[in-house]
Amino acid sequence: MSTAITDQEPYEMGTTSDVMHLDALALAGTAALVSAIVMLLLGVFGAIGVYEGAVEMMQQWHMFFEPTVVGTVAGMIEAAVISFVLVYPFAWLYNLFAR
Repeated sequence: MSTAITDQEPYEMGTTSDVMHLDALALAGTAALVSAIVMLLLGVFGAIGVYEGAVEMMQQWHMFFEPTVVGTVAGMIEAAVISFVLVYPFAWLYNLFAR
């Protein structure tokens, strides 16, 4: 067996140019999509009577969510907007401090 020899120590820190920057728009869009999908699943589960505790919590936390078709779509839109608005500044701030 051969062992690769490098000049870098195993735990040596890289340079500051190795810092990964986030695509804030892509991250916020992904968070919005995931939130909308979760809200859709909760709407479906609420309509068939499964996970009623989680559905009740979502009804308390979101103004427009109900386990109906209109309430589910409104909850999906609300969750997507809230997620986007919260995650985009987080990613922007991360990129700002990662410089």
